[in-house]
Amino acid sequence: MQKKTQKNTNAASVPKGRLSRFSKLGSLAGRVAGNVLAEGVSELAKGNRPKIKDLLLTPSNAMRVTEQLAQMRGAAMKVGQMLSMDAGDMLPKELTDLLARLRSDARSMPEKELVGLLETQWGQGWQKEFIQFPLQPIAAASIGQVHKVITKDLKRLAIKIQYPGIKQSINSDVDNVATLIKLTGLLPKGLDIKPLLEEAKKQLHDEADYKLEGKYLDRYAAVIENDDAFVMPVLDEELSSDSILAMSFVDGLPIEQLINESQETRNRVVTQLMRLFFKELFDFKLVQTDPNFGNFQYDQESQKIVLLDFGATRAYTSQMAEGYRQLMQGACRHDKSQIRQAILNIGLIRLDLPENVQRNITDLVYMACEPLYVESPYDFASSDLSSRLQQHGMQLGLEREYAHTPSANAIFLHRKLGGLFLLAIKLKAKVDMQRLFSPYNKA
Repeated sequence: MQKKTQKNTNAASVPKGRLSRFSKLGSLAGRVAGNVLAEGVSELAKGNRPKIKDLLLTPSNAMRVTEQLAQMRGAAMKVGQMLSMDAGDMLPKELTDLLARLRSDARSMPEKELVGLLETQWGQGWQKEFIQFPLQPIAAASIGQVHKVITKDLKRLAIKIQYPGIKQSINSDVDNVATLIKLTGLLPKGLDIKPLLEEAKKQLHDEADYKLEGKYLDRYAAVIENDDAFVMPVLDEELSSDSILAMSFVDGLPIEQLINESQETRNRVVTQLMRLFFKELFDFKLVQTDPNFGNFQYDQESQKIVLLDFGATRAYTSQMAEGYRQLMQGACRHDKSQIRQAILNIGLIRLDLPENVQRNITDLVYMACEPLYVESPYDFASSDLSSRLQQHGMQLGLEREYAHTPSANAIFLHRKLGGLFLLAIKLKAKVDMQRLFSPYNKA
């Protein structure tokens, strides 16, 4: 008896045309507004005077927004992810929670659409090159989905396939989703997200260029090849193109599953990742800036950390790396004047900002460096640093004099470091950050 293939219930075609994608967002905004009106009338009938933000962020509206953006994928998901990570310290918790739901809620392509795309890229009869090519992906994200395959010469590969029409939709999607998010009324007045949105467009165009990602994959492999703590995929140029990225498949457990491992293992893994961050910034000048937990896995057999996804890799100048070294060195020495000069050099503050604003930003940066100057090893799980940073970040964002957005390189570096902090908290790791930074803490 022929076995029926299980239908992929989490598959959905990606709307391709600009008008169809815009109408999706327009109809979504209409349904959200209609729900606000209905909820408002209901509350008024009960004698309550509801606030607009409470009506906008009902569970049903939150579900509508995340469901629609997950179906559109691409920029529609990515701008929500970026805002929740990059402006998270200055956004209300309700909006941050709504945006954060987009980090893992993606849908794959229908199988018919996938086969048509592969025929366009590889030609008729592409199946002959593979012993096994499951049409259901092992992962789906904002730009594309990943399939685990076996070639006719028995190579195991991970094939990342880009959703059709993503490149063409990036700019309009970012603008449309930004408008939708503003409808919530929860963005603090005076918070300028335009630079973030422009950087979101640029970053998305880079991430949608799989040939560029392949080059970064090779470049990163060259600088890390002698580090036995890590393993990463090898590019397969023959099967790769601008919308398909083929690479060797590397076994590993999701990094979050290490929460069930010993304290020693958890400490060691997070220590290695923190050490790698310092090497990326100060030695390689090449940083993989996407902090998504899915980009890290753990091979239990070799006890190595698997590094994945290099679409958000960025090169840093020696000048910027030295600025951050001076900043961290100043924190270790409790020298706020050195921190202030370092963040001025980096571009986190400007001289024309009021003195109290410069001082507040300096204090915030010093606080963020707490793992470097308090008693080591630093216990991430028991620390309330994240909540303190969010509280002070919100206060800073409400200061009218602070109309300044750091450079994109700074934003993405902070995004990466923030993601590592979240992972350290998730795994309840204790890390000697002072020792890790000590090779760079020199005059």
